[in-house]
Amino acid sequence: MTGNSVQALGVCVLTVSDTRTQENDTSGDFLAAAAIASGHTLGDRSIVKDDIYQIRAVTSAWIARADVDVVLITGGTGFSGRDSTPEAMAPLFDKHIEGFGELFRQLSHAEIGSSTIQSRALGGFANNTVIFCMPGSTGACRTAWEGVLKEQLDGAHRPCNFVGVLQTQAGV
Repeated sequence: MTGNSVQALGVCVLTVSDTRTQENDTSGDFLAAAAIASGHTLGDRSIVKDDIYQIRAVTSAWIARADVDVVLITGGTGFSGRDSTPEAMAPLFDKHIEGFGELFRQLSHAEIGSSTIQSRALGGFANNTVIFCMPGSTGACRTAWEGVLKEQLDGAHRPCNFVGVLQTQAGV
């Protein structure tokens, strides 16, 4: 990618929830719409129960696809007994993006105060795909998108962004 042109990335959105459906998945709706509005392609979208193996199965299938560059996961990042997104995803990561969780919690603190400490937002790379896991609330997804993801998934953002990393890993 050169100049200020937008490179469309293939984005998949996974909602992790025991209660959300296609009809009431406002967080998944937001992430899908935000990605499309930024010029990316929605490759797939799914909702799974908060189960380590269901989360891994869907994500593993997506990261095996050549047309998927980004997986956005909403939900399952808290501390309740069923919250298991970090445990599902961390073993799949080839590299962790520690700064994503740190920056998300910093931005979130301005909105919800110390409650942000209960977010286990995380990011990483798996099979040349960048994965971001964020809380299930639409507000948290908006904070993550507007405060971090929109710029980091934009090849024109300087001084650096993940588009360049994805291209380098893919040998482009």
